[in-house]
Amino acid sequence: MKRAALALALVLGGCSGPGLLSAADGLVGGGSGVQRAGEGVAFGSHGQALDVWRPAGVQKPLPVVIFWYGGGWTSGTRAGYSFAGRAFATRGFVVVVPDYRKVPAVRFPAFLEDGAQAVRWTRDHIRDFGGDPDRIAVAGHSAGAYIAAMLALDPRYLRAAGVAPTTIRAAVGLSGPYDFYPFTAQSAADAMAGVADPLTTQPIHYARADAPPMLLVTSDRDSVVRPYNAVNLANRLRAAGALVELRDYPGLTHENVAMALSKPFRGKAPVLADSVAFLNRTMPPPR
Repeated sequence: MKRAALALALVLGGCSGPGLLSAADGLVGGGSGVQRAGEGVAFGSHGQALDVWRPAGVQKPLPVVIFWYGGGWTSGTRAGYSFAGRAFATRGFVVVVPDYRKVPAVRFPAFLEDGAQAVRWTRDHIRDFGGDPDRIAVAGHSAGAYIAAMLALDPRYLRAAGVAPTTIRAAVGLSGPYDFYPFTAQSAADAMAGVADPLTTQPIHYARADAPPMLLVTSDRDSVVRPYNAVNLANRLRAAGALVELRDYPGLTHENVAMALSKPFRGKAPVLADSVAFLNRTMPPPR
């Protein structure tokens, strides 16, 4: 009880950054039954690193989620999103949480190239951590959801990394920007600066019938990434004939959606349960 009270005090007392949220999640048992099987594992060609979370005592290859964190393409760390890695691991997934290069050191498409290299590493090495390379999903929050959606919809980045686009079997986007041109936010303008054709930065531009199944999550109080991003992409994917599901959680802010993955705030909305149910439906175990 004391640990739970301390955890909630850390977050509710104005200290709600991802790192402190991960600390609070750990204090109340958010990582019960899971382990960080890989920490700071090197991948790619630019000094990137990733963490791997999994259920303890893995006996058979489990489905995989690669989760990219948000931060407006300028901030965030894999350690800060330990709560997300632990959350999906408690539900039977092997979870990869990669870092990626940030603005202003890089611009579009560097973070997508890093994302594609993370997919390649996962395909090549996840079996060593108990994961099934034939059941890889991508997911993320905010800017991380953008990376997940672009890798799922625009095959150029995976192909450039030597990965078949069909490697991604499903995608979950939490509060992501998918249809945000013309750029009104400075973070987007900075991240996409210098692109000859801005439409090539937009996930909605690549909606197609053979896209992997996608779950798009938004919330009616999100003033950072407006709900129309998810609504518009869902409508475009449906029109193309793709499998897509849309969830709009009433009363949640942009930050609340990510927080709802953590144990202290899981009661805010069934973000984790709905994401896991979607992934289990779209990536069933082999017979």
